[in-house]
Amino acid sequence: MKPEDIKLWDWHRMFIGEVPPVFLLEIMLRMTLVYIILMASMRLLGKRMAAQLTRNELAAMVSLAAAVGVPILSPDRGILPSFVIAIVVVSISRGIALISARSQKSETITQGRIDTLVKDGVMDLKTMTKTRITKERIMAQLRYEKLKHLGEVKRLFIEANGIFTLIKSDKPKPGLPVIPESDKEFLKQLKPNGIMVCYVCGRPRGPGKPNQECPNCRHINWVIAVQ
Repeated sequence: MKPEDIKLWDWHRMFIGEVPPVFLLEIMLRMTLVYIILMASMRLLGKRMAAQLTRNELAAMVSLAAAVGVPILSPDRGILPSFVIAIVVVSISRGIALISARSQKSETITQGRIDTLVKDGVMDLKTMTKTRITKERIMAQLRYEKLKHLGEVKRLFIEANGIFTLIKSDKPKPGLPVIPESDKEFLKQLKPNGIMVCYVCGRPRGPGKPNQECPNCRHINWVIAVQ
């Protein structure tokens, strides 16, 4: 389109475009057919597409979305290529799922693996760095689970699909508070314990000098645990 063809108050161009009005009826038919293709594809991809998506399922969904967008609005594009793309996407996804079901190694490669972020009240900083999960994100998740300190955590996992799984400790021990430092009023309500824990990872301090390094993260900042 040339610059001189663009006019600010050209309502026909803005709302209908350069296609004849009858193309709006064709869009309805195209959208109906594409919708049927999408529903069939989602059905063939399995129930997981209606739940939390894995990497492969997210890639399949994005591929389907990219494939069906153009033929809906472009009058010179047919719907058959979208149908072919849907068949390819579904075939690849089901093939990967079949291989993953038969091989644990293949499943780890394609789906990812479970990582442990907190173990017995202590954060694993190496795993946090690898998974790009910050301390603040873990604290927020624990607050969401209505916990007050790390000592209440037996395990905190991050699943392959990115969701958190919490296992609470049967016998909570004193731990690092998860309450923000800015909420001093709430922190005063927590009962302090004589045990010192690392401010960075939550590991209890062993016997020795007050300024000793934390064996887990090599930091020297210590705070009083709460219970």
